[in-house]
Amino acid sequence: MLPKYAAENFPQIRALVQGLTHIAKNHDSTPAQIALAWILAQGSDIIPIPGTKSIQRLEENAQSVEIRLTDRELEEIRVLVQVGVPGTRYPAVMMDGVLGETPPL
Repeated sequence: MLPKYAAENFPQIRALVQGLTHIAKNHDSTPAQIALAWILAQGSDIIPIPGTKSIQRLEENAQSVEIRLTDRELEEIRVLVQVGVPGTRYPAVMMDGVLGETPPL
């Protein structure tokens, strides 16, 4: 089990997904496209690099540049993101292997 997806974290994950889904419906888009549009709205010096495993998702991600979020939507997403999602991505025993060669900041 990945710590981030432990049962106790699901309410916060669900709140984030529901918030993005609500905004996505207003734009006839996906929550992923809304997340990318929000990142793009943070400034011209911010460039998201989404991972994808299919051409369909690549094309879907590229469409996010056409989405214009309102100031209210940007703020709603900012609040959702500030709440965050608890838990690490990987179990503690795996973290050294994942970040073992990463130099300190």
